[in-house]
Amino acid sequence: MIAKHFMASAPLPCRPSRRRFRNSAALGALLAASALCALPGARADAPPTNPFVTASTLPFQAPRFDLIHDSDYQPAFEQGMAEQRAEVDRIANDPAAPDFENTIAALERSGRMLDRVNNVFSCVYGADTNPALDKVEEIEAPKLSAHQDAIFLNQKLFARVKALYDQRDALKLDPEQRQVLELYYQQFTHAGVQLSAADRTTLSALNARISSLETTFQQKLMEGTKAAALIVDDKTVLAGIGAEGMIGASKTASSRGLDGKWVVALQNTTQQPALSSLENRATREALFQKSWTRTEKGDANDTRDTVSQLAQLRAQKAALLGYPDYASYELYDQMAKTPQAAQAFMNRLVPATRAEQEREASDLQHEITADGKSFKLKPWDWNLYTDKLRQKRFDLNQNEVRPYFELNTVLRDGVFYAANQLYGVTFKERKDLPVWNPDVMVFEVFDKDGSPLGLAYFDYFKRDNKNGGAWMSNLVGQSKLLGTKPVIYNIANLPKPEKGQPALISFEDVVTMFHEFGHGLHGLFANQTYPMVSGTAVARDFVEFPSQFNEHWALDPKVLAHYARNIDTGAPIPANLIDKIRRAAHFNQGYALGEIIAASKLDMDWHSLSASAPKQNVDTFEAASLKKSGLDVTDVPPRYRSSYFLHIWANGYAAGYYAYLWTEMLDDDVYAWFRDHGGLTRENGQRFRDMILSQGHTQDYAAMFRAFYGKDPDIGPMLQHRGLAPGEN
Repeated sequence: MIAKHFMASAPLPCRPSRRRFRNSAALGALLAASALCALPGARADAPPTNPFVTASTLPFQAPRFDLIHDSDYQPAFEQGMAEQRAEVDRIANDPAAPDFENTIAALERSGRMLDRVNNVFSCVYGADTNPALDKVEEIEAPKLSAHQDAIFLNQKLFARVKALYDQRDALKLDPEQRQVLELYYQQFTHAGVQLSAADRTTLSALNARISSLETTFQQKLMEGTKAAALIVDDKTVLAGIGAEGMIGASKTASSRGLDGKWVVALQNTTQQPALSSLENRATREALFQKSWTRTEKGDANDTRDTVSQLAQLRAQKAALLGYPDYASYELYDQMAKTPQAAQAFMNRLVPATRAEQEREASDLQHEITADGKSFKLKPWDWNLYTDKLRQKRFDLNQNEVRPYFELNTVLRDGVFYAANQLYGVTFKERKDLPVWNPDVMVFEVFDKDGSPLGLAYFDYFKRDNKNGGAWMSNLVGQSKLLGTKPVIYNIANLPKPEKGQPALISFEDVVTMFHEFGHGLHGLFANQTYPMVSGTAVARDFVEFPSQFNEHWALDPKVLAHYARNIDTGAPIPANLIDKIRRAAHFNQGYALGEIIAASKLDMDWHSLSASAPKQNVDTFEAASLKKSGLDVTDVPPRYRSSYFLHIWANGYAAGYYAYLWTEMLDDDVYAWFRDHGGLTRENGQRFRDMILSQGHTQDYAAMFRAFYGKDPDIGPMLQHRGLAPGEN
C-alpha cells in the first residue's frame, strides 16, 4: 500500500497516510482542516538548528535522522507553512502576466521545507510513533488542512491558473507541462475555488472538522487495537501456535509489564494469524471476538461515533461541491471515474466468488466432521480448518515452508534479484546513513548503466508503536525541476526473531515484500520534471497496479530458485514443495476474494450516502450493506469492519478500497501479457518500465494501460489467476 502523508509527496498507501492532491511538495492535499492559530507558546519559526530548515547534505538528501528530535517537527511545520504562504502570496500577486514558469513551475517549487518535514514526520509517525508525535499530529493536521485551503481557495492564484488554462492550446507546452497545468486547474476547481465566499467558509469548516475526526479515528484505533489484545494466564489454551508463537506472546506480555502472562496482539485485519493454528476453540472464538469488537466497547477507544460523523460530513462536503455523494467526489480523477463503474466491476466478481465460498464452506464443514467435531462452522474456525484441509489436499505444512524463506535472503536474492533480471538495477547496502530505528536497513540503488538511481529504506519488523499493515512512500520525491532523486521506504509488520535467530517468514510475507517493493520500483523509476506527476503520484486505482504485478515474481521458477534455500543446509526448495505452493495458491480463494469485495462494497456504501441522509447507526448500516453484497458474510466476514477500517477513515482510501481489486485486474492482465511474451526477460521488463513504471501521471491511465496491453482491461485473467475460472495460472 502507498502511504498517506499530511501533504503527500508520492501518492497511499498500501497504507497508508493521507489523501493528497497529487503535488509532492508544493500543494499536496493535506488531510483535514482546522484553525491556523498556533499552540500557546509555540514558535512560528524554527530555530536555526532545526534540521528541516535546509535540505540535508547527505547523499540524495537523505534525512538526518541522527539530528532530528521530536521537538523539531512542530516548529518546522509552522515555519514550512509560513514560508510556503509567503511564496504563494508572491505568485498570486506577481504584477507580471501569468506564464507557466512564474505560476505553475513556481508553485511546484514552493513548500520545500514543508515537504521535508512532512515526508519525514509521516514516515516516523506511522512506523515508530510516541505520545509526543501523536500530539504533533493532533495539532498540525488541522493547520495543514487549513493551509491547503488557503492555497486552493485563493482567488488571485486561481485567476492566474485559469488564465493559463484558458489559453493552453496557444502556450506551446510540452506534454508533461500541459498535463500539470490541466491537473492544477482540476484540483483548484475540485477543491471549491469557484464557490461563493460563504460556501468557501463553510467548506473550510467542514475540512477542519473532517481532519480532526480522521486524526481522532487513527489514534483511537491504534490504542483500541493494542488494548484489545488477547491476554491469557494459562499458556495451554494457546496450544498449536508453536514455540515461536509462544515466545512472541511471552515477549509481548513482558513488554507490556504483564510478566507471567501471554499476549496475542492484534493485526489490523479481521482474521488473525493465530486463528490458523490455535487448537482450543474457545480461545479461537475469544481472539476473533477481540478483533471483531476491538473499537466497539463503549469506551474512550470506541470509533463508531467518529465513523458516523465522518460519513455525514464527507457527504455534506460533496454536496457543497456539487456531487451527489462523496464517492462521486473522490472518483472524479480515478481510472474507474464513477462509483457506478466501480460497483459494476465488483458485481461482476460476485457470482463466481459466492459459488466458491459455498463450496469452501461445505468442504470445511465436512472437515470439521471428519475431525470428530459436531459444531457448525464459524468465522473463527475457518482458517484452522482451511489449513487442515490444505495440508490434507496438498500436503502443505507452513512449518515445512518457513525454513526456505529467510527475510534477508528473500530481500537480497529474491526481491532484488527479480528487479535486476527485469530492469537491470543493482543494490548496495549503506550502513553509513542514519535511520529512524535500529531495525531499518538502507540500500543505494543503481540503474542498469551503473548510475545512481536513489535510496531504499526497509523497516520490516512489527512494533507496538507501529501502525498495522505494510506500506511504501517517499522521504524524498523525484523531480528534475528540483534536482532530486527518489528516496523511498518500505514498511511492514513481520515477526521479529529472537536475537541471533534467523527471521523466518511465511510465503504470504514473501509476497508482501515483493508487493511493497513493486511500489518502490514505481517510485525509483520516476522520471518526471514536475513533482505533481512524479512516480507514485497517481490515482488509487492505478497505484496498486505495479505493486500487485510485482507479486507474481515471488513464484517465478528462476527467481524462486535463487532465493528459496533452506536456512540450515542451503539446499534449494524442493520441486515437490514448490508444486504444493502453486497448487495451494488457488485454494480458499472464495474466502480471500470475498472478504475484500465485502469490505470494498462497505466502503462504497458508506461514501454513497447523500448529504440529506441522517447520521447513521454504524452497526445497523454495516449489517445492511453486508447483507446486500450478495456474498456469504456470515462465514466470510469483511476484511475490515467499519469501526477499524483505517484505509477509508484516516488513510486516504475513502471510496477507494475497491482499488485493490481493480488494480489486481490490471496486474493479472499484464502478467498474462508477460507470460505470452517470454515471461521474466530484460526486454519485457524494460518495456514495462518505459510504458508504465516511469510514466507517473503524465498520461491518461486508460490510454497508458491500453498502449501496453493492447486493449481495455478485462477480468478473465484475474478470475483465472484466482482459480475461479478455467485457464492457465
